[in-house]
Amino acid sequence: MGEKRIRTHKRSSPEKRAARKNGIFRMVTAIIAISFEIFLITNLFTRLNAEAEWINMVTRALALVLVIFIYNEDRNAAFKIPWIILIMVLPVFGIIMYLLIGLNAHTYQMKKRYRQIDERLYPMLEGNDDLKELVSDTDPAAGAVCTYLHDQAHFPVYVNSQVRYFGDTTEALSSLLSDLRSAENFIFMEYFAIDDKEAWKQIEEILVEKVKDGVEVRVFYDDLGSIGFINTAFSKKLNSLGIKCRVFNPFFPGLNRFLNNRDHRKITVIDGRIAHTGGYNLADEYFNIERPYRAWKDCGIRITGQAVDSMTVIFLENWNATKKNFEKDQIYDRFLVAKKEEEGKGFVVPFADSPMDELEVGEDVYITMLSKANSYAYIMTPYLIITDELKCALSLAAMRGVDVRIITPGIPDKKVVYSITRSFYHDLCKRGVRIYEWRPGFMHGKMMVCDDSYCFCGTINFDYRSFYHHFENGVFFGYCDAVIDAKEDFLMTAAEGEEVTLDYRAGRKGLLKLPQMLLRLFAELL
Repeated sequence: MGEKRIRTHKRSSPEKRAARKNGIFRMVTAIIAISFEIFLITNLFTRLNAEAEWINMVTRALALVLVIFIYNEDRNAAFKIPWIILIMVLPVFGIIMYLLIGLNAHTYQMKKRYRQIDERLYPMLEGNDDLKELVSDTDPAAGAVCTYLHDQAHFPVYVNSQVRYFGDTTEALSSLLSDLRSAENFIFMEYFAIDDKEAWKQIEEILVEKVKDGVEVRVFYDDLGSIGFINTAFSKKLNSLGIKCRVFNPFFPGLNRFLNNRDHRKITVIDGRIAHTGGYNLADEYFNIERPYRAWKDCGIRITGQAVDSMTVIFLENWNATKKNFEKDQIYDRFLVAKKEEEGKGFVVPFADSPMDELEVGEDVYITMLSKANSYAYIMTPYLIITDELKCALSLAAMRGVDVRIITPGIPDKKVVYSITRSFYHDLCKRGVRIYEWRPGFMHGKMMVCDDSYCFCGTINFDYRSFYHHFENGVFFGYCDAVIDAKEDFLMTAAEGEEVTLDYRAGRKGLLKLPQMLLRLFAELL
């Protein structure tokens, strides 16, 4: 069967290449159109400033007011400084860009829509304060994270669930395919990127069979995340096969403030009893079927039991947000059917992060885990573009004796981002953080494990986009075998890499070059 799929893929490869070309062409066209619109607006106001002194004075006054407003915002300093510099140096361009991108106010309609959806969805999750207290009494460090996720982000703590950790995406894909074949009622899939190639073909074949068996199948992907893989014909094809398919936040020409917010989540929910998540998208390179970066390293988890309800709610949030007043989508009860009686070790807290609220849940979880770690904190992240708060948390943990280690890629997928990532090494290494680069290829996992006790695994990178702009998800879990599995996977991955701590602690590699300084200054805008 596997050989047959590979041969089919080869025969259809010209169509796949055409789809990818069309997607990239659409993205480039949209970027050019948006850039041209910004150029026209900037040019218009620059000319007006040159023609009339009073307009120039008003612009400068507006720039000053905007700088004072930004300075007093309740936001991270790393956001404020580049915008203040840009507005002071190029007032017209800076004001226009801030109002379009930096304000991050989204659209009133989108924020209202998410608020209405969340007000209906999240109260349906059965919270249990006793479980939160139980975790806190057993382990105050883990309890601190659980209390934050429960009280602030409104995600319950579960004990009657099981977690399985995957450090090998081939194993993860095999498990996913097996679980999809077991579906009897519904399948929900939400991913940042899907590529219509071998891995997806195996999934699609199962989904089509399940549709014929009466299973409700929904597939949801981010347009920008998938634009280099597929074109708009993909969603039409799935719908024609009986698979309900929607595209999140279509990328098109026009000045749209919501365009900057992408759906970076990776979720599969099966019958409300099984859920998968992690760093990998549904594209061949994530499963080492294709190797554009030599090898690909990622990690993920599989959940069973009552905790799956939270994963279902996270999926339904974005699925419903794509349509206005779609009454059929507001029937939620039949999907929240996770079994309470399943036994499991430890605790599990699936959670989501959204740019539509005032919380930076992903960053807060990372910082809290670091602040509570006693023995070690092992981290995998493909990007290390961090705020002062996170840099402080990493440094303080290392300086008080915690063994803090970070694995980043040895081969970049984006050279500019890779350069910014390396620019943070020196500040961390000189304070005791140990850094490894995974030399076999690109390391895409997002994971932190602490003290043999608790762990995070999900979609959240150590960068501004994940913390502030993207819809993300993850799972915080502890006191189960999956925690030790995650630790062992980290140590094995570090052994395959090269420690660069001494290189960046002092000497030439620790010195920032001017391009790195500029890139770090405007990293929030990338």
